[in-house]
Amino acid sequence: MKVLMLDFPLSGSFCHLRLVIALWLCSYQNVVALPLLPKPGQIPSTSELPSSPNSATFQPIEISPTMIPHYPFHGEPLPPMYPSFPKTYDPVLTGRCPVNFSVISSITAKTASDCTQSLSTVVGNVICCPQFNSLLHIFQGFYSNHSDTLVLQNAVADDCFKDIISILASRGANSSLSSMCSVKSSNLTGGSCPVKDIGTFENAVNTSKLLESCSTVDPLKECCRPFCQPAISEAALQISGIKMTLSDNKNIVEAPSEIDTLNDCKGVVYSWIARKLRFEDANTAFRLLSSCKVNKACPLDFKQPSEVINACRNLAAPSPSCCSSLNAYITGIQKQMLITNRQAIICAAVFGYMLQKAGVMTNVYELCDVDLKDFSLQAYGQEGCLLRSLPADLVYDNSTGFSFTCDLNDNIAAPWPSSLSVTSLSLCAPEMSLPALPTSQTLGSSGCHLDGVHFLLFTILIFVSTLLY
Repeated sequence: MKVLMLDFPLSGSFCHLRLVIALWLCSYQNVVALPLLPKPGQIPSTSELPSSPNSATFQPIEISPTMIPHYPFHGEPLPPMYPSFPKTYDPVLTGRCPVNFSVISSITAKTASDCTQSLSTVVGNVICCPQFNSLLHIFQGFYSNHSDTLVLQNAVADDCFKDIISILASRGANSSLSSMCSVKSSNLTGGSCPVKDIGTFENAVNTSKLLESCSTVDPLKECCRPFCQPAISEAALQISGIKMTLSDNKNIVEAPSEIDTLNDCKGVVYSWIARKLRFEDANTAFRLLSSCKVNKACPLDFKQPSEVINACRNLAAPSPSCCSSLNAYITGIQKQMLITNRQAIICAAVFGYMLQKAGVMTNVYELCDVDLKDFSLQAYGQEGCLLRSLPADLVYDNSTGFSFTCDLNDNIAAPWPSSLSVTSLSLCAPEMSLPALPTSQTLGSSGCHLDGVHFLLFTILIFVSTLLY
């Protein structure tokens, strides 16, 4: 790394030093360590596989079967990350769904890949089910282009749903997507929503506002400062006929039946958005909206950790029995599925809250060296894999099978909850804004006065540093 040094006068030297350090830190974050790739045709041995370093900033790594060592445990089923080549065949369709499925083949192919039989159960919550739901929204919108309604009739919905499942299964997808993702053919019918035709919908909803809000979903802002989600909820409320009650400055839906109606109307709104956007644009938007919902909760099933509680209660120092019980419990948890970075943080808080509520007040995560990656399925060997919080897809290659991307920013300690409540846990940072420009008086009082010469030197420093880094 090249270091640039400028000789500043003593006047205001502390301020100058702070500016230089800040600039150096900004430059340092661009330094990355890239993994060495094996030579073509060479499969690395276990000893040659890269390990997770303890520092620096790393790019995400793509996990593919060629990077996985030979499975050492003979007689046990292979883990889901091993090569799989789905068998494909011609689907048997009902012949009663009046849709040309070839038009949406790009979305069905993506869904079949994301829901492949071998991996669907471990990526169902994060990848498969969000993509499957997106496909159904897009199909519903595509169907409405040839009618005056945004939904399908019950009989047609049932036939089309069967055809969709058949097409996906013929391309290697899990044939049990309906039960795995809790989706039925009735999702295509609009359910109890009173508005289903296009004319009534467009008369009741501010469609220009809806389209402007959801045609492009910002992946960095939508989950914390939503723009599209409120527009969808507002449109669904407008066509639902539900009267909201005001309580504590929040809109409340009183009856469970009203919640069902509101959800059914959201499906109608999604259908309208899908018919207005290109397939790929609609899929991108729907997947981003799904990721906001997915990353708000921990999908893992935590059974009562009785052994951990008994071994770790009233603990003040590292205990082999406590750490052994904790590691055994987490090993069972991590086999459930792959989760995202954000989900891992919530899962760590939920489990920590369970332990605290049972009397384990010591930070056993720190005592027993528990990382965030320990809450997710192990990709290969003992290396944990946390998926990125943004939407991702499985990638199929004819020579290596399916691969997916792990986020290597996962080698960090699991956070121990600071209170006995997880309701206040938020992964959204406060709104950030630039500070007000300092006045000459505040500059003088702080000792950070930049005259013309010093400002010129600082400008040169910025320019040269950008060339160096």
